[in-house]
Amino acid sequence: MRDAMAALAPSSPRHPRLVHEGRPKALNLLGTFAHHPALARAFFTLNGHALLGTTLSSRQREILILRVAHVRNAPYEWAQHLLAAHDAGLDDEEIERIRSVPEAPPWNPLEAALLRAADELVGEGAIAEETWTVLTSELDTQQLLDVIVTVGAYETVAWLLRSFAVDFDDDLTYG
Repeated sequence: MRDAMAALAPSSPRHPRLVHEGRPKALNLLGTFAHHPALARAFFTLNGHALLGTTLSSRQREILILRVAHVRNAPYEWAQHLLAAHDAGLDDEEIERIRSVPEAPPWNPLEAALLRAADELVGEGAIAEETWTVLTSELDTQQLLDVIVTVGAYETVAWLLRSFAVDFDDDLTYG
């Protein structure tokens, strides 16, 4: 698993590591992945990019991750990313609004489109034309790819957490 965990660190990170002293360590999720080290290494390479190598801002990344966690009813995923969302500059009111409709004020047009994109990818498997138009007016192709891959990676995590009924770690609280 040490080799697999090393894959979480991309060769050219754009963002700092999210793990800090005293933070939840996701040991139950990692323990589930430990049953399949080769898969863990492959997934952690993708996940490391989504977390640390993405061309999206930290704020945009966490908006997408929390929206997937909410839509997929994945409380472990939600709780695991609350601190990262705060680190990315989201306040408690914004985090709570991620649970409501994307058009709820005061999201700016891009952030509302990111929330809709997560909903559309999870629900329909594609970003709707109206949402795509907003995203393409603000984001370049690499960022658009990162939107889709981030949603897909955390959709996969939500499936895994829910299917394996991964329990909350002792150091994790739901917010």
